[in-house]
This record gives sequence, structure tokens and C-alpha cells, in this order.
Amino acid sequence: MTNSTNSWMRKARWSVTAAAAALVVAGTAVAPAAASAPVRPAAAVAQRGHVDSAALLKALEGLPDDYVRGAMVRVTGQEGRWRGTAGEWTAPVDSEFAIGSITKLFTSAMALQLVGEGRLSLDDTVQELLPGLLPASYEPITVGQLLSHTSGLQKPRCARPGTPVEVVTSAVSCDAPAAPGTVVRYNGINTFIVGLVIEEVTGRSYGEELRDRIVRPLGLRHTSLPADDWAWAEGGIVSRASDLERFFTALTRGRLLRPAERGLLFTTPAIPGADFSYGGLMRWEVPGGGPVVWGKTGSNRGYTSGIFATPDLRRVVVYSTLPTGADAKEETIRVKQIASAGFAGA
Repeated sequence: MTNSTNSWMRKARWSVTAAAAALVVAGTAVAPAAASAPVRPAAAVAQRGHVDSAALLKALEGLPDDYVRGAMVRVTGQEGRWRGTAGEWTAPVDSEFAIGSITKLFTSAMALQLVGEGRLSLDDTVQELLPGLLPASYEPITVGQLLSHTSGLQKPRCARPGTPVEVVTSAVSCDAPAAPGTVVRYNGINTFIVGLVIEEVTGRSYGEELRDRIVRPLGLRHTSLPADDWAWAEGGIVSRASDLERFFTALTRGRLLRPAERGLLFTTPAIPGADFSYGGLMRWEVPGGGPVVWGKTGSNRGYTSGIFATPDLRRVVVYSTLPTGADAKEETIRVKQIASAGFAGA
């Protein structure tokens, strides 16, 4: 599958607020879709009758179409289980895919671990930790502001691929930032900087910390950071649905974080419109009277994906789609329909 630009380089595919509209995703453009393929439910069994199989089948039917070529959905939790694929997603449900900006959750988790260890503080500033990285005229930006996307850093219109430092310096080479802590502005550059902070504090590479802090302790055998993906700590990880569920469960239940830092996962800044927590989680109210869930979306290498769960983990939904890139607005509608169907009846 053709490698696509990372998630913050284009307009968001779907975000819960207009403030998050700098999120990106890129699909591979294809010709108009062929006739729809049948949905392939795998182990489509709802326990206790809570998972709405009909809603999931309806959300997936008609694929491929002009906007989404195929999709995978996996629902788990105490309320039931369901797995299925549709359209051009012909691989098994639990196959590996590029998770894009869901990578941010891994990066945020490691930063919060360092906070819990006393090696880092949410009040530490980029200027103190990484002197010279940002222009001298910039106001101090804290680690907490990076994690919650309230740093005020400008949209990365001038960002260019390269080393993490080159990505950051190119991104701030044009336009001007807002005052830190005053606005919510979803921006992948925040996470590039957090990745650099992790390396500076630990004296080790981001990949080594990822391996030793998360991947090996949780037994994530199908989660890796490809060396050829410059999206790195912001969006470079490859994983699969079952690994993401294991990571998300461990993260929210406190296996990876101490109690104080675990609480930050669901704590948002006191700024109007703040829908990203200090743990990088996105708050989303499922349309149509559905529950409030937390998670993250992401896109890279032709996949647009997400993981969301109710706070009590009674329902966990992982999905991944194959967008055509023809129309971001229409693609957003399709993806939201799929994600919403996963929580029908929750």
C-alpha cells in the first residue's frame, strides 16, 4: 500500500471538535469503486445481547464505495464481541496495519510514566528541556500543554519530512504560534517534541523506550515502529486490533501508570473546547444519544483507524478503513457511522 503523508499534514478526517481540525490522514486515490462486496462477519456473536450486530452490518454494507474501499471492525468487552470485515479488506480481522496518530497514546503514556518516576513534570518547559529547538521569541511551552494540544504551536504548514528535529524546526519556520495554554489546536508537532523530550530525559532512543516500557511488558508481539517511517513518535507505529485492545486496557486500568498519572488520562485542561486529555485521549460523545467514550483516531500508509472505549471498558471498539482519498467530508461520514455502530446499544 502506498505510503501516505502523516496525520497532521492534511485536513482531519474526523475529529470531535473544530479545534481538532488539524488532524490528518491520507488515503490512496483510486478509481470509482466497484460493486459492493458482502460484509464478512467473523464470530459475530453478541453476548448478553448488547452488541448490535444489525447496526454493524448496516454500517459496513455497500463497501467498497467512492470514499471507502474496505473496513475492519472488532468489538470486545463485557457487553459482547463482534468481528467483521467488508469491501476490499480481505485480510483477517486481526491483521497488522499502520495506526497513524494512535501512536500518540503510546508516546503520551511513556511521558506520563516519566512523570510518575519523578524524572519529568507536566510543568517542565520545552525551552528548559530542549534549549534551542524552538525560536527564542516563543513563550515557554510546558509538557502538559504538548500532551493536551494546548501549546498554541502553529499548524505545521511548512513541515517537511526528515529527522524529528528537522520536522519540528521546519514546522515552526513559518507563521506564528498562539499564546500557550489559551487555545486547543490539535497538532502532531506537539508529539514530535514529546518524543524528543523522552529521548532527552532517558538518554535512550524512542524505539528502545517503546520496546522496554510498553511492547515487551504487555506482550504486544505485533506492535512495532518501522525504521523507514518518519512519522515516528507521532504516527509511525504498526499494530493490530488485539494488541491495541491490550494496550488500551492496560493503560486505562493502571497497569502502565501510577494512580496520579492514570487520573490524567481523563483530565482535560480548563480551556473551552478542550477535548484532549493530558494523556492524549480524545473525548467523543457518540451521536444519537450514545455513550461518552475516550480514544484516538489515526491515519498513515493508506489506513484511517481508531480505538475508542467506554471508561469502564465494557465496550471497546477498534476499526480500520481503507479510504480512497476522493472526498474527506464523505469519508468522515462513513468512518463515524462505522465507529458509532460499534457502540450501538452500549
